[in-house]
Amino acid sequence: MLANYEEKLSEIKNVIITIAEGLLKSNQLIVEGLQDCDEASFTEAKSHIKNVSNIVKEIDNNIITTLALHSPEAKDLRRMVSYLKITNELLRASSNTRNFIKGFTEECKNVDSKIVNDYAIPMQKSTVDAIKYTVDMISLDCVDETQECFNKVVIAENKTDDLYEMIETELFKQKPKETEFTKFHKMLVVLRRSEKIADRAMSIASLLLYVNNGGEIHRV
Repeated sequence: MLANYEEKLSEIKNVIITIAEGLLKSNQLIVEGLQDCDEASFTEAKSHIKNVSNIVKEIDNNIITTLALHSPEAKDLRRMVSYLKITNELLRASSNTRNFIKGFTEECKNVDSKIVNDYAIPMQKSTVDAIKYTVDMISLDCVDETQECFNKVVIAENKTDDLYEMIETELFKQKPKETEFTKFHKMLVVLRRSEKIADRAMSIASLLLYVNNGGEIHRV
């Protein structure tokens, strides 16, 4: 029974890692796409988060079945419940990534190149960092290493917040006319998606910290 439970736990963990790595690769390709409004990079980025909804549905069923059959206690129970929440966050992050790609593909010709180079690309790179450190956390069991990675996620996520605020400030400095306001608003909505992806990475990191350290779940 124990061996079967460990096998199931490993299977669930590996699928979560696969989804998270796909999310990471997708967002890395977005950085490349932002540089030249490269549609090919955006198209490839979408391929790495394909069918996430179906995969998450399957893994959630697997988690629930494993909980029912094995009734894990203490840390194992925390891990399984956290995994159930993490899959939802991965689904939301994938949705935000997909919407960012769609929105930026439609608006990239209208976005000021200075905004992209000075703010949007650094913000997306910070989002990538937040995801990367979160992916690293999934395989960690050491409390100190988990905390160290979590701290890096916090720094990266805070940087995306700061850069988004700088984008808002820079855009409004340009004092758009009423006829241009819709264009500016669309830009902000699109670029906000990158910041939201980092938020989801932060939520996952908080759940992973809870798995190893216990205590309260840090919510974002």
